[in-house]
Amino acid sequence: MRGMAQPRAVVLLIAEYCSMRKDEQCLKEVFMRLSSGNVIQRRNAIDVISELIHISSDSAKVSPHLTWQDIANHLLKCLEDEEVVIQEQASNLLSLIDFRSLFTAMRNCGCCSDHVEYMWSSRAIFKGINSLLETRQLVLPGLVGLIYSSDESLQSSAADALIRVLKYHSLKVEVICMLLDNLSNVSHCLDHQETTRDEGGSGLDSDRVLRLIPEWSKSVHNWNCFIGPLIDKMFAEPSNAIIVRFLSYISEHLANAADIVLHHVLFNVKQQKECENRTKTNNDAAEMQQSLFEHLCPLLIIKMLPLQVFNDLNLSTMYGHLSQDIMLGCGDTGNGDECIAALLLNRTFCKFEFEDVRKLSAELCGRIHPQVLLPIVCSELEHATVSQDILTLKACLLSVCTSLVVRGKESFSHPAMLEIRKMIETVLLWPSLEGDPVSKAQHGCIDSLALMICAELQAGSFKDSTSEKISIVGKKAGTGYAASGISVLTYIIEQFIHDKNDIVSKSKSDNGSSAAPVPLSFRICLANVLISACQKVSDSCKKPFARKALPYLNQYVEVTMNLEIRVACIQVLFSAVYHLRSAVLPYASDLLKISVKALRKDSEKERMAGAKLMASLMASEDAILESISGELLEARSVLSTISLVDPSFELRKMCKKLLLCITST
Repeated sequence: MRGMAQPRAVVLLIAEYCSMRKDEQCLKEVFMRLSSGNVIQRRNAIDVISELIHISSDSAKVSPHLTWQDIANHLLKCLEDEEVVIQEQASNLLSLIDFRSLFTAMRNCGCCSDHVEYMWSSRAIFKGINSLLETRQLVLPGLVGLIYSSDESLQSSAADALIRVLKYHSLKVEVICMLLDNLSNVSHCLDHQETTRDEGGSGLDSDRVLRLIPEWSKSVHNWNCFIGPLIDKMFAEPSNAIIVRFLSYISEHLANAADIVLHHVLFNVKQQKECENRTKTNNDAAEMQQSLFEHLCPLLIIKMLPLQVFNDLNLSTMYGHLSQDIMLGCGDTGNGDECIAALLLNRTFCKFEFEDVRKLSAELCGRIHPQVLLPIVCSELEHATVSQDILTLKACLLSVCTSLVVRGKESFSHPAMLEIRKMIETVLLWPSLEGDPVSKAQHGCIDSLALMICAELQAGSFKDSTSEKISIVGKKAGTGYAASGISVLTYIIEQFIHDKNDIVSKSKSDNGSSAAPVPLSFRICLANVLISACQKVSDSCKKPFARKALPYLNQYVEVTMNLEIRVACIQVLFSAVYHLRSAVLPYASDLLKISVKALRKDSEKERMAGAKLMASLMASEDAILESISGELLEARSVLSTISLVDPSFELRKMCKKLLLCITST
């Protein structure tokens, strides 16, 4: 091995000799040449190590004296070698050494070969040799460390080697578990260091390793063997964010085996519940934190599954008997252990559940098939509205909002949605103060109605016909969209612009009493619904939305005498210009006139609203600026006056900026 390539027979002889020696002197000689400056010596040395590993592949010939830790460390150093051939050979050998060394270590601890194989093939891997795995410092920890090296070339070599190791052991879930444990340990160490130094830090970028997982996943042909142990591991370590990130990288494979995933989730939830019943104590802070993670754990797994998993009403692990029960008129969700839908619904409406758990459950409920979800939510919302149960009300609204976002027309067109809209209207009529629980619930109502408008536009449900033409003033509200069949958008605009006979949609009581007058606060809420809809509407629906809403709002703001409603209307127009962009082009000239007129009003609030509307127009696309260019002279005159004499410093400042913008245009 002194400076020339050795024949294979010589390499084999040296490897055999090293494997039989009881001391480490022979290996030390090989290691010295592995670190030599002579590339031929390094190639010869790694050839010897390669043969030594292959000789040891027969468990009967594994020599207990071999220092596998040293072999692994030297192979890891070879990833930095300038010779690509040596790098690749070391990378390949690393995939062979890890578990052979573990077998040796276990045999040295007195384990027989049969017992070792049994432990690998059973779930005892997570218990019987856990302490041994934690103390080993062989291939996986070394590779992970190199991937976080500042040397980009070394990072790349280590990443390639790690993929080879994982692919070589693609049938062994314990390898992935070891990798996750190692990443978790590194992350905890970094977190501890940051805490000790009292510095804010970004912590471990686990994605640097986990982004390699999709490449490894291509080598896995039987995910059924992985899913159970991985889900068990997450339930055993519910606060481990690394496992959550890992599962997100294999979510496509989880989806393909959704029934197995859901079965394991339900099984672990049941075990979790039994354990909680046995171990209830005084609920100190640490126990409460652990309990929170345990309750979030199944939800985080469910969140990774795609929407189509929720589509099959016949999937027993998802719906159990719920879909049939609802068809029969009894939508009892049971004890929450029967199926995933029942689990989500129970955690959403449980008043003693953690707030974070309720929120995530309510969001996930939005994925449940509308045929199951909406009748149950409608019933819960009705009880919550009668009793003014804000907690349940907010949970219902979050579920409805999510359902409208992910299901669109399918949810919007469900018969229960009509009743839900009526109850939302009732909640918007409740008196409230800014920031109080009722006002927060009303924000949810506003978002719900806005998303109904978006779903309606997306589905093309409303008809721009004469039967839905809106009278600008003095039109009686009638009995509302639910009874009249008009679109949600039409109804919202109609209710917002009423200045006379202001009555809200409300069924007459049995004694024939008339509907109540519309409060100003209710109309302001409807303005906020339109603003929210401007923000949420999809690009494909912006023109239909503008075509339906802007002509009526533009006409109304010119004639209404109600200052508060006029200001609210201008704010809606500002939001429309800002969010709908080119869709407002046909109405740009009218919008500029409205902003100029508002700037001449006595109310500072209205002047500020007019200035913001003009600013939004001036920040619009070139086509809109070109369409209003001929009318900017009047705007310049008004802005010039306000920028000099208006009592509001903020308004003067804004008008000066607008004036400068118009001058440069």
